Formats: sequence, C-alpha cells, structure tokens
Amino acid sequence: AYQSVVAITRSFHLAVALGLGAVVALVFLKKRKRVLKAQDGWWGVGACPQGPEDDSIRPFKVETTSEEIEDLHHRLDQTRSFPSLEDSQFHYGFNSRYLEKVVSYWRNDFNWRKQVDKLNKYPHFKTRIEGIDIHYVHVKPKNLAEGTHAVPLMMVHGWPGSFYEFYGIIPLLTEPSSPDDITFEVICPSIPGYGFSEAPRKKGFDTVCAAHIFNKLMKRLGFNQYYVQGGDWGSVITTNMAQLDPKAVKGLHINFAPPGQAGLFVMLSILFGRRFPKLFGFTEHDVKRLFPTIEKLVVDTLRESGYMHIQSTKPDTVGRGLNDSPVGLASYILEKFSTWTDPEFKNLEDGGLERKYSLDDLLTNVMIYWTSRCIISSMRFYKETFGKGLNQPHAKLPVYVPTGVASFPNEVVHSPKLWVTQKYHKLKTYTPMARGGHFAAMEEPQLLAEDVQNFVKIVEKRKKK
Repeated sequence: AYQSVVAITRSFHLAVALGLGAVVALVFLKKRKRVLKAQDGWWGVGACPQGPEDDSIRPFKVETTSEEIEDLHHRLDQTRSFPSLEDSQFHYGFNSRYLEKVVSYWRNDFNWRKQVDKLNKYPHFKTRIEGIDIHYVHVKPKNLAEGTHAVPLMMVHGWPGSFYEFYGIIPLLTEPSSPDDITFEVICPSIPGYGFSEAPRKKGFDTVCAAHIFNKLMKRLGFNQYYVQGGDWGSVITTNMAQLDPKAVKGLHINFAPPGQAGLFVMLSILFGRRFPKLFGFTEHDVKRLFPTIEKLVVDTLRESGYMHIQSTKPDTVGRGLNDSPVGLASYILEKFSTWTDPEFKNLEDGGLERKYSLDDLLTNVMIYWTSRCIISSMRFYKETFGKGLNQPHAKLPVYVPTGVASFPNEVVHSPKLWVTQKYHKLKTYTPMARGGHFAAMEEPQLLAEDVQNFVKIVEKRKKK
C-alpha cells in the first residue's frame, strides 16, 4: 500500500511538473516576438552575377531636354477631348471641362525646367541594391546645434504619389523652428518601379521585398537604428521594415493604417459598435465613418477601388495607354488627388484640386511619372503584392516596434484605435487629426510634422505620453 501511495504521489508530482512546464512553454511561445523573414533577391536583368555587389553611392540630378518638352507639348496638342455628362462633376471620374483647363495650363504656363530646379533643391543619390538602382533624396540639417545629433528618418511615399510629396515637410523636420524640437536627417526613397528608382525586371517584387531593400539602404548609409514614416504603400512598406528588423527600426509612424485581419474584437465592434460605441472606445467620428456598415465599409469601398482591381490583375493593359498619353496619365492620377483628399470633392466640377494644391505641384508629380515612364511598373506593384493573396505572413504578424498613427479625417480607409491596436502592439500615439486626407505630407505638412515630432519625443523619452 505504501509503495502504491509513493507511486501515485510521484505520478502526481510528475503530472504537475509537466503541466507547469506546458504552461511555461505556452507563455514563452506566446510572448516570443516573431520576426518577418525575407531573403535577398536579384531583381536586375538576367542571372545574379558572381562576386560582391557594387555598393557605391552616386550623386543624381533630375534633368530634362528640349526634345522631352517638345514631345510632351506635341502629345498635349494632339489630345482628343470628350465631353462629360451634364451635371456629373467628378462622379464619373475626372471632369472633362476642368481637364481642358488643366491641359491648357500644362501646355502654356507650366514650366517644367523651373520645377526640375525645384526638385534638385535637395541632394539626390542612387545606389544599386539587389540588382536595381535605388533613387533617394537625402537631406541633412544645415545648422545642427553643438552637442546634438540628428535623428535619422526614412519617409516612404505611395501610389500615385512620389518622393515629391515630402518636399513641404522636409524643411519642417530638418530645420525645426523650436529649440525643443527634434532635428531630423530625412531620407526619401522612390519605391522600385516608381519615379527614378529602377523597376524590377522579374516577377514577385512586393512590399516585403521593398522593405528589405530599404532596410539595406539605411544600413548602407551608416544607420544602425532609425525611424520610418509612411502613408499608402509607404505605411505597408515601413510596417514590413519594422517586422523584418525590429532592432533597427526604433519607431514607426504611419498616416494610413488599413484594418488587418478581422479578429474577435474587430468583429464585435462592427456588430455592436454603433449601439455601444463607448464599449469599444469609438468616437463620434469613428461611428460616422463606420456605420451603417454595408454602406460605409462595402459600398463606398467598391466605389473607390476599381483602379485597385485593374492594377492587381492586368496592370500592363491600361498602363500602356497611360504611358503613351500625358492627358490620360494626368486624369488617372489627379482624380485620386481629388477624391482621396476629400470625398465631397467629387461633387465639384473642378474636383476641388486647387483648394488644397497648386497645379504646379500636382503636375510636377505627374511629370515624375511621365518623364521616368514608370506608370506601368508602379501599377504592377499592386499585382505583385495582392497576387500573393491576403493571407501572407506579414499580414498575420503583429508589430512590436513603438508605433504612432496620425488618423486624418478624410483618409480613404478609416481605422479606429481599437482596430489599430490589434496589429500594432506598442501603439504610443494615436492622433485624430484636425483636417486632411490621404496625401497628408503634401496637403498638411505642418500637422504631420507636429505629430511625427510628438511621437518621436515620446519614444526618445523627451516627453511623457
């Protein structure tokens, strides 16, 4: 009997030990921070050559020629107009009557040479990474106070934007007006296949591949730790950068945070958030943007996402037409600068474009696409990313890097704070912005700069949360 008791006691202790071990293991596995994996690629022509890659950094200047301008003018002169329907404003796309005004200004008043000089205001460089030339603007502060250092910050654009979106915010970050503000050293790359970055020559180049290259770029520039910021594709790429190398990315700031995979809390908030908003931390604006659910999250999304379906499936077909026609290209791009800045602008015959931007700035962005002939490769980025499915590892992986979100009220997709925290587990700031839409850096550079400052100060422990 004694031996039986001893055996039972030992079995009990063993079971308890195994149970505790299992609990500890589960807790450990749960707390272990998974890191996104990426392999080096070769995106240049042909096979990857043997030997080390040329890691030299070369100065670059934006240039133009008389032939380039004459060709543009000839194509503008040959455009064939087509009338919009009466009283259609921007509901059918870019209004033809206003488009004629844009084309006339482009042909007769827009000075591309002057804008090229403006583009060259900041230093440009190129360097070859994984077989393709990567273009970037690199702006260092001019008057750094003695004993202080600049904080490296990479800012990444999206579609149909470019590095030029950041020209208004760069001086606010590199030459802050207040002595209490952080001084930044800003790097603005062109996504491969956009602007002056070379397009990948092989299939499969998605946001993770771009993030891998941009992390390499920052290392090549000598930064072991740095901050990253982005909107549109830039928010996805910078998020991937943080997932790939959380030790290097000291902080992530985004102004576009589309909902990730819908977990239990998100589903419950969709079902009951309108009736019990406080239960989910919903603000008045959250409720306005999310409900009624079918109209706001389904119908409105379908109305504005036709371009995405085209670019995610057959980008080369429509791309060839846009590559040949500057007027087609301008209408395709500038329509987004209307509706994505403020959805109410579609009720205006001029799309409200000049309420927020100048035609010079808008056409400069278009000209970056036109002169670099990058519209097709920029659209392919959708097919390469979405073509792999919506259930990719980076979509399921949380972000453990300190994160700040600037939530602009007219953003195309609205994500309340509850939804954001499902993916970004170290959310330091979530700021409902006073005004602004999708192209925040270009539309509201001062507001965005202030939010970046606030976020980085908190991460750097210069300011309490």
